[in-house]
Amino acid sequence: MRGVVLAGGHGKRLQPLTLVTNKHLLPVYKKPMIYYPIETLRNAGINEILIVTSGEYLGHFYRLLQTGRSLGVKLHYEIQEGSDGTGAALLCAEEFTRKDDFMVILGDNIVYENVRSFIDDFQEEKKEFKAKILITKVDDPKKYGVVEFDEKRVTRLVEKPAVPFSNYVNTGLWIFQPEAFNYLKELKTSPRGNMKPPMFYIPMQNRDC
Repeated sequence: MRGVVLAGGHGKRLQPLTLVTNKHLLPVYKKPMIYYPIETLRNAGINEILIVTSGEYLGHFYRLLQTGRSLGVKLHYEIQEGSDGTGAALLCAEEFTRKDDFMVILGDNIVYENVRSFIDDFQEEKKEFKAKILITKVDDPKKYGVVEFDEKRVTRLVEKPAVPFSNYVNTGLWIFQPEAFNYLKELKTSPRGNMKPPMFYIPMQNRDC
């Protein structure tokens, strides 16, 4: 299994800090934010990792991370042109995954637990499901991507709805089989202006991160 870290975006809410660099390179406690998702993948046994970011920041990432050797991984880089959202960013990973299963994590995610069991669950269920999403329950879901599900199948996922329909939200951690790219190529623009893939069923995992 391979790993993909999505580290694009302009970080407008963090300006003026993000006027000079990408938000994922800013420090959180004693290390850059981008270290945390890389370590999450590494601790789960994933060592081949792609970082997707915008061209203007690619040199910043490489100056800090280089090949990833110091973090115990092998890093690859891909440029996302434009800012069309998560679905479009994932399409940048198609060549890198080489038809392997892959785990995706947002570059500003800090996950405290080891998600290896999340991968193990996926391996057992992959004949039935093409993807898996990690969700959690929160008190104020309208700030997140809100998830609706029926047993193990996600039936709806809406980003920051004005009126949330559940308290379960997307944590920004997914596992996909390579068939996911077939769905991503049918991208449509969402009301928020991002490229949104058609809905397909995903087994859920209810676990706090």
